[in-house]
Amino acid sequence: MLLAQQDWKTVANLPGVDFSGLSPVKTRALLHLLRNHDCACGCGMKVAECRVKDPNCAWSKGLAAAMGDAIRAGKDENEAIEAAKASKWAKGPKPPKLLDDPVTIPTAGSPVRGPDDAVLTLVEFSDFQCPYCSIAVAKLNALLQAYPGKIKLIFKQFPLDMHSQAALAAAAAVAAHRQGRFWPMHDALFAHRRELSRPVILALARTAGLDMPRFEADLDSAETKATVARDVEDGDRAGVEGTPSVFIDGRKYNGPLDLPAMRTIINEELKKAK
Repeated sequence: MLLAQQDWKTVANLPGVDFSGLSPVKTRALLHLLRNHDCACGCGMKVAECRVKDPNCAWSKGLAAAMGDAIRAGKDENEAIEAAKASKWAKGPKPPKLLDDPVTIPTAGSPVRGPDDAVLTLVEFSDFQCPYCSIAVAKLNALLQAYPGKIKLIFKQFPLDMHSQAALAAAAAVAAHRQGRFWPMHDALFAHRRELSRPVILALARTAGLDMPRFEADLDSAETKATVARDVEDGDRAGVEGTPSVFIDGRKYNGPLDLPAMRTIINEELKKAK
């Protein structure tokens, strides 16, 4: 049976917990603590439970080490608990800032939705096969509609390696952009994100009214591949780790993309811009 399937209330061999040098009595005391003391990572589990179910958690491992060292040194259970509370692992992970420090993101030539003189600029790094990016489309559109004329959205390609058709879809979007049809192709690609094979993409391009010989030439061109690669490099330099990633005036936004959640931060940034 895998360790993760075992009962954390009874298993004695917890991942990453050092029981060396402990007598049977001290071992039982430490196990009692680990099974009854809350982990600080925010998981809602006891330390022992977290060690079994999430062995990569640094906080349960650190708390276990602090209590283990105290028991090993002859401290009683109450003193071991105090030692754990005094350790750096008792505070848990710091919540991410809602907005990171600003970075420079090249956007020349990228598709834009919104006025050139908009007060705020949003840059989105996206993947046409990503389900979360697909959901984000309506949310970002709602944001633009809620602040007419005040926000512009710039799209940057960031096809993930895990999505086998994302790179081809990104190239198709770039090729459509060269004919001034990026946003219709953008919407069509997301609408068909579950199947973005070459035949499907060519059919979408025909439906969008693109010049097909030109589109196919651009789709396969080295210049198009270089454009996608530059966007990915820009994302890597900006600290993009997944999609969708949205930057507000160069500052990575770490909150939900829902309009109610974004209103506060957008209103604050608009006030600062004024």
